[in-house]
Amino acid sequence: MKIIIPMAGKGTRLRPHTLTVPKPLIPVAGKPIIQRLVESVVAAYEGPIEEIAFIIGDFGIEVERELISIAEKLGAKGKIYHQEKALGVGHAIFCARESLNGHCMVAFADTLFKADFTFNPEDDAVIWVQKVKDPTSFGVVKLDDEGIIKEFVEKPTTFVSDMAIVGIYYFREGEKLRDALQHIIKNEIKEKNEFQLTTALEMLKNDGMQFRTGDIEEWLDCGNKDAILYSNERMLEFHRHTQLVSKTASIVNSVIIPPCFVGDNAVIRNSVIGPHVSIGHNSSVENTVICNSIIQNKSVIRNAVLEHTMIGNASRYIASKYELNLGDYSNFSKH
Repeated sequence: MKIIIPMAGKGTRLRPHTLTVPKPLIPVAGKPIIQRLVESVVAAYEGPIEEIAFIIGDFGIEVERELISIAEKLGAKGKIYHQEKALGVGHAIFCARESLNGHCMVAFADTLFKADFTFNPEDDAVIWVQKVKDPTSFGVVKLDDEGIIKEFVEKPTTFVSDMAIVGIYYFREGEKLRDALQHIIKNEIKEKNEFQLTTALEMLKNDGMQFRTGDIEEWLDCGNKDAILYSNERMLEFHRHTQLVSKTASIVNSVIIPPCFVGDNAVIRNSVIGPHVSIGHNSSVENTVICNSIIQNKSVIRNAVLEHTMIGNASRYIASKYELNLGDYSNFSKH
């Protein structure tokens, strides 16, 4: 099977953190969002994963290498496609048309899940859904009496259904999705001025493809700072019984209130950390109290009280502030 991951968005809602790093590479509970996503999808499929294809913007060669490495660590071939213009999710997926054949899963890169992804690979297609309070921001589905999807609606302005599409799809024949996307792009069939995936799904349904639904136990958005911090909290809770504090971390005269992630070669001195804190690799924290926060790699924190905070890579913060949102390569000190 192949996994197709559209991730070309600029992540503007998560700035300043996405000025230097694309959103899917922001760490949650010690791992990049995209790595957690593909690990979950791979674990759900009993057979081999042949390829993981990433559709990206102009993120640079280092990001491409990291994505290829993530795929290879999971025993798959990594492949990079580029979406040069933001023409919609349907267009982004079509950019990976060379990979759209045979068994395929499409997974959006800005959400994380707690779910049982088991499914019957002989089904035509499976779409994972969850009930939401406000469906106007999502693509939704309507079901018939046998649980088969009978209608797709993109961001309905009036109530149609509260079953939101969460961003995980399975297709037994990926080439059929490829051909449907090619048709809507060739014929300029747009919704809200973009080529929508739901347009292609509706076309496939009308041609006889049966779509079943899979259920999500918990759906975690990673679209902005608040959502990232909540996802970090939930992922730490999911994995609280695993080894989250690196054996190479130095914990000196400090208290770690679980669940927390502490990365390789991190130094925690005279501090109280937790709960729900992730400290990145090679970061240093001293004389500080932190809860419900993410400190990324190679950063230095001194003399601070931090809550509900994100600090990027290679940053330095020496002061005292209760809530903070500091991007990569920043330097702030107050004496």
